[in-house]
Amino acid sequence: MTLVFYDGLCGLCDRLVRFILARDRHARFRFATLQGELARQWLPPLSANPRDLDSVVVVTDWPSSAHRIHVRSRAVIHALDALGLPWSLIARLFRVVPSRLADAAYRAIARRRYRVFGKLETCPLPPPQWRDRFLDGPNPEPRTLNPEP
Repeated sequence: MTLVFYDGLCGLCDRLVRFILARDRHARFRFATLQGELARQWLPPLSANPRDLDSVVVVTDWPSSAHRIHVRSRAVIHALDALGLPWSLIARLFRVVPSRLADAAYRAIARRRYRVFGKLETCPLPPPQWRDRFLDGPNPEPRTLNPEP
């Protein structure tokens, strides 16, 4: 399973999540906001900062001990690859771009994302058919999920 942490108030991130949901034929992705409790529990032990709202974080093989973390451009590339054809072909094209250059482009977009795509007042409620794919929100109920050591 793949877990995507995203800024729950970002219009661009909301579009990314909906893009993935609409193309995830095998329901492999789960989602949680960077503002939620799950991010506060999982990301610090993985050396990721849940307060870094400028970054999408993808955790592959979640919640196993074999999990891997991808951030910024590599997170988006991994998500595209996991969606299968034709998106995996696009991901392969982007993989040839050096991480430093891809992340610079990612940061430039992230700095302007609220201005261009809007900042939402609250985290949107997903449609009923996808609600089970969201693990928490900005104000989740207490959960007992903890990262494996």
